[in-house]
Amino acid sequence: MIFTQFASKIKRRLWSMLVEHTQNRSIYPCLYRSFWHYKFFGEGSISNAICYFSACPNQGAGIGHQLANWIAGYWFAKQFGLKYAHVPFSTQKWEDLLGFGEDEMKVSELKKKGYKVRKLPMFDEYNSQQVALTKTIIKSYSGKKVVLVAEQDQFYQDQYGVINDIREKFYHAAARQNDRIIYSKETFNIAVHLRRGDIVAGAQAGDRSVLFRWQNNDYFVNVLTEVIKTLHSDCPVVIHLFSQGKQDDFQAFNQFENIQYHLDMTPYDSFLHMVYADLLITSKSSFSYKPALLNKGIKISPRDFWHGYPDDPKWILAENDGTFEVNKLNLKF
Repeated sequence: MIFTQFASKIKRRLWSMLVEHTQNRSIYPCLYRSFWHYKFFGEGSISNAICYFSACPNQGAGIGHQLANWIAGYWFAKQFGLKYAHVPFSTQKWEDLLGFGEDEMKVSELKKKGYKVRKLPMFDEYNSQQVALTKTIIKSYSGKKVVLVAEQDQFYQDQYGVINDIREKFYHAAARQNDRIIYSKETFNIAVHLRRGDIVAGAQAGDRSVLFRWQNNDYFVNVLTEVIKTLHSDCPVVIHLFSQGKQDDFQAFNQFENIQYHLDMTPYDSFLHMVYADLLITSKSSFSYKPALLNKGIKISPRDFWHGYPDDPKWILAENDGTFEVNKLNLKF
């Protein structure tokens, strides 16, 4: 069992390296069986009605990354006119908490029904030629029992395109009956997420791949200062800071009244509390961007981020120094 898992991990790693080194070359699509199917059989002329599309959450990544994978699969299934097939998240607890797989056909179930699974080449959603090739490959499977799976980490930038779908799934999931939230209904709850943990060492070492994700405490202090100064609430305001590390690392926040530090809360509970916050301040992290998609309150997010934001008055974008258009927050709660 252990040897099989190890061999599978090595195989995935080698494949990932092969994709990385060939992706920008003309030979790249030739690595895929689905491409050769199109070459041999050409475009189909029958409806794709029985075909499915899926994307696998990266099992070795954090939940924010996995959700980006899942959302990409759900989005592109719609764009290609295919039904979506679900692949579970890395743990059953995330699977249950999110509820995204409820009422969806699973890839494992389709395989038992005789469906073949075929992977598609990675494509750039803004490259018309690559998208056209993908559509042509899909058409070659028209009328066949097949699940077409996106290459691992297929990118989809504007993840908010599925916001209504994932909110519907999340808020109607069976897991909502078990949610335990520490917020008081008598207070206005501000959640602040500071990405630390996995990027601290890289930032201290000056790793460029990490620095673009790093935000100093000053950024969040500036955002919070403007929020507290501008916000008009009829009930007391409580600030909840979610991060990792020691409380001494966040002394700059002691200036704020009614602040609570949640540095040892589980990822599951932190995620839920960001979803249910009245106002959520996100960091350059998928771990807070994804709860923001589910959150129905006000979100203040860094403008300079790798995913897009909806054109919605409840989304306020902040600059790298923590400044934002405070008039957009001139709301009474």
